[in-house]
Amino acid sequence: MEGIEQWKSEVEQFIQQGIEYIRQVPAIQQGIEYASQIPAIQKGIECGRQIPPVQLYSAAAVLVFTALFFILVSLFRRPKSNTVVLTGLSGSGKTILFYQLRDGSSHQGTVTSMEPNEGTCILHSEASKERKVKPVHIVDVPGHPRLRPKLDEFLPEAAGIVFVVDALEFLPNLRGVSEYLYDILTKASVVKKKVPVLICCNKTEKVTAHTKDFICKQLEKEIDKLRTSRSAVSDADVANDHTLGIPGKAFSFSQCTNKVSIGEASGLTSKIADVEQFIRDNVKP
Repeated sequence: MEGIEQWKSEVEQFIQQGIEYIRQVPAIQQGIEYASQIPAIQKGIECGRQIPPVQLYSAAAVLVFTALFFILVSLFRRPKSNTVVLTGLSGSGKTILFYQLRDGSSHQGTVTSMEPNEGTCILHSEASKERKVKPVHIVDVPGHPRLRPKLDEFLPEAAGIVFVVDALEFLPNLRGVSEYLYDILTKASVVKKKVPVLICCNKTEKVTAHTKDFICKQLEKEIDKLRTSRSAVSDADVANDHTLGIPGKAFSFSQCTNKVSIGEASGLTSKIADVEQFIRDNVKP
């Protein structure tokens, strides 16, 4: 009997400590004040007083444990990322897309950036909307080979990657574009988190610009060659964390563990709907 009384005392003390902790949470304080005014809850409290103490203490202990669990989960849960990374070769038009997304301006960079452009903003096309929209953290990473390591600083937090391709000068740069894209698609930070990638064919306002379907097929063929050549020499793929595609089959973007899509844009004429849709698909309001 003495043991039961001691157990009851310890449980009661624990419950009181838990209740005091929970009461300190503002939202719960408001909920308690509101709930105490509801007749049905008042009646429930009266009925609870008629329950045998041992059962009441056990139920209260379960309730406190559950409440504490959900409070801790909410405190330590990592918020979903709102970072979208723009990358690609120098001269592909990343910077003008950055400014079009941010404020709709037609800023044109003529000198290779030495540092990433970044900013958190409401997309320019959504600035006038009344509904609630989530700000987007946009990062424009320099495309010069010596500056590409900066990309690794942002990939771990990326919700999506926009890989910008110059649709006008695509064929002369096919090898370089394919190698850079291959490196991104095989990075552990991209593969493990299945970061979606949009291949954005920019400068499509030009008559001589290549179509997105042509660019997609050429990239798949070139990446297939890269995959074969890099796997032929054991040390050639050291810089890459994962391999692409299915052995024995021609490479296609559909084989990637993350979603790879292709779209078109024209930074000069403000036609960036494919980029905006990609961002909103991956940065939810």
